[in-house]
Amino acid sequence: MAVVKIPAEETTLTDPRDVAAFLEGRGIEYEHWTPNRELPPGASAEEVLAAYREQVDALKARGGYVTADVIDVTEDTPNLDLMLAKFSREHWHDEDEVRFIIEGRGLFHVHAADGVFVLEVGTGDLIRVPRGTHHWFDLCAEKRIRAIRLFQDPSGWTPHYTDSGIDRDFQPLCFGPAYVGAIAQPHR
Repeated sequence: MAVVKIPAEETTLTDPRDVAAFLEGRGIEYEHWTPNRELPPGASAEEVLAAYREQVDALKARGGYVTADVIDVTEDTPNLDLMLAKFSREHWHDEDEVRFIIEGRGLFHVHAADGVFVLEVGTGDLIRVPRGTHHWFDLCAEKRIRAIRLFQDPSGWTPHYTDSGIDRDFQPLCFGPAYVGAIAQPHR
């Protein structure tokens, strides 16, 4: 389940309804799906897309997306640091960024009109970050994410870097289950 951290307010949102409402107020669509497809370890991208064909087709129809693929990143991905360096600088795209997380976790830092907030996504989270939204992305410590990506035009997904430098003010720290559990418990 997604977690939103708002550093300027020292606030963390963990309730799915609060997360969805907060994101909706900033134009970001969020849903949590329970992945109900049995996929063998190491399933190919084609097997993943076939398993989620119905949901992917519905998303394509809803958002005008024409293609989908699967990104599969592990700590053993060749040139991982170079690849992550492209995503970890503030940028925006000419089209929506749509991700359905199959496995793993990552952080979207979003530079909204009212400041920067951090969205940690994990297995089952579906987000749509609208085109033109300033953001950057980092993997969590385990450096693992597998996601279905949807595109209106793959060439439109080119990052346009802002070079604002704001991304240097934020650490790529994931919250994780232990953190979420601790803040969800009442303090004595």
